[in-house]
Amino acid sequence: MSKIVVMTDSNSGITQSEAEELGVEVLPMPFLIDGETYFEDISLTQEEFYEKLQQDVDISTSQPTPESVMEVWDKLLQDAESIVYIPMSSGLSGSCQTAMMLAQEYDGRVQVVDNQRISVTQRQSVLDALELIERGMTAAEIKEYLEKVKFESSIYIMLDTLKYLKKGGRITPAAAALGSALRLKPVLTIQGEKLDAFTIARTKKQGVSKMLSAIENDIITRFGGLENMKNIHMEVAHTQNEEAAEEFVEIIKEKFGVGEVVSSPLSLSISCHIGAGALAIACTKAID
Repeated sequence: MSKIVVMTDSNSGITQSEAEELGVEVLPMPFLIDGETYFEDISLTQEEFYEKLQQDVDISTSQPTPESVMEVWDKLLQDAESIVYIPMSSGLSGSCQTAMMLAQEYDGRVQVVDNQRISVTQRQSVLDALELIERGMTAAEIKEYLEKVKFESSIYIMLDTLKYLKKGGRITPAAAALGSALRLKPVLTIQGEKLDAFTIARTKKQGVSKMLSAIENDIITRFGGLENMKNIHMEVAHTQNEEAAEEFVEIIKEKFGVGEVVSSPLSLSISCHIGAGALAIACTKAID
């Protein structure tokens, strides 16, 4: 095992089997479903989650217990000198602050990265951390670097339904009813800390067009321009919408002239609030 171990949580979209291939540790996020606790990719699959979501059962996200986090750290530190832990954005969950507090007991051997990312961009941070280990950085240096570049990513998500935004109190019932009647497709964005409204589309095709324009503008204004595409990771994410995601990948490849576009299911922690049928585009600037 490496002297430095990279750890993340299941909000990154990295499955337990992929984690084994990469040589990283993934902490499964807990969910409360009708009062019973489930763990993502351990006792709760993507299919089971969406089935329960459609049944309108009571689903809520939860934080890993301090004991469960420290148990993993203690186990990893039996063979490793230090841990770089990359949890989901502190703006979307309290688990990052909890981990930072717990890490104070480990005399610098656990470095918690407040990377302000989730899903495919959080996954890229994990891959970046592995690359930085290869370059000889210490755990503390990796934390410092990843926090320095935390806003060098962007996500836009088109929703298929307003039902779950209404259920979570993020929009009023009247607005949800009007939007549903007009078949509007809201587009949300994650720029670091929060999941925020971005725009509204009248059709899925228009929504895709608006997301492509938004990400193109970010590339031009924030990530070095279209001539810098070789240094930009393009990503697609979705909620139980794989066919549309595959089509979106091909559109992105053609539009931006890139050879690879990573496609993954969106984190279930986000899916709780947006439901199935969502489609997202993201980009992350490559590390220097």
